[in-house]
Amino acid sequence: MALRISAVVERWPVAGQFIIARGSKTHVDVLVVAVSDGTHTGMGEGTAIYYHGESAESCLKQVEDAIDALIGFGVVEAREVAQALLPPGAARNALDCALWDLQAKLAGQPLWRVAGLAEAPKPLQTAFTISLGDPGTMEADAAKAAARGFSLLKLKLTGEGDRDRVAAVRKGAPAARLIVDANESWGALDIEAEATALAALGVEMIEQPVPVGQDALLAGVNSPVPFLADESCQSLDDIDLCVRYYDGINIKLDKAGGLTMALAMARSAEARGLKQMVGCMLSTSLGIAPAYLVAQGADWVDLDGPILLAEDREDGFRFAGGTIQPS
Repeated sequence: MALRISAVVERWPVAGQFIIARGSKTHVDVLVVAVSDGTHTGMGEGTAIYYHGESAESCLKQVEDAIDALIGFGVVEAREVAQALLPPGAARNALDCALWDLQAKLAGQPLWRVAGLAEAPKPLQTAFTISLGDPGTMEADAAKAAARGFSLLKLKLTGEGDRDRVAAVRKGAPAARLIVDANESWGALDIEAEATALAALGVEMIEQPVPVGQDALLAGVNSPVPFLADESCQSLDDIDLCVRYYDGINIKLDKAGGLTMALAMARSAEARGLKQMVGCMLSTSLGIAPAYLVAQGADWVDLDGPILLAEDREDGFRFAGGTIQPS
């Protein structure tokens, strides 16, 4: 069986603006990979990890450069070869997920069964991201999200004025569960004091409080809420470090380089006693479909990428009452 592999870059507008400490976005460019045996076609999507210097165009070139080395293999073997041929990142993610999708179609089975899940995926409560802004804006955005049925909110923080922002969100959505993403911004702060203050406001988890490479700042910190590694946990190789300094990890397929690595990370995290969050970049429902499978065993789910866009693909995931489920 000779595989046919193609890839394109698509641009999807963001609904309004998506703002974090590193900047804002009005659109996202995604890499879409198609792998066919001539009868069936598997599809995968990846979003470039910008803080790694990736772009949609550079990821496209990675896939195009790998095509000749992969077309002579069967679908399972091609997936194995791709793990060594491409580094972790959005290019390998899109290719890996397309190969998984094709494998499931060739087997005539749903992807969850081929991927080894014990049962069909169930609807999950997903976080809704509150973009970084002044406290008043974040309060209003939280109130709107709560009115739409989202009961788990994820706040983007910046290391300055975070307590005021969280207090404002708590005022706007008094019944919501809150998790926060510090985006590596607490390196110069009293981390324990910040965590204690946010815990008093009902925050139940803090993501990536310190910069990558400065994880040892968390040694000896007595935090009332768990710390999860995001940028400090890119792939399976980072699990040992995370066990030393964090209570859990955020698994993103674009970081890990696909469903293959994400499943391995989830198994390793469970075996090591680490909590798990499954997150995503800005993406369409095609991009989060494989992540939805990994998220079935997660403590927190953050798969709101499609609802942060102005529109999604046809037959995308449904978001109702704060949950995500297939259409």
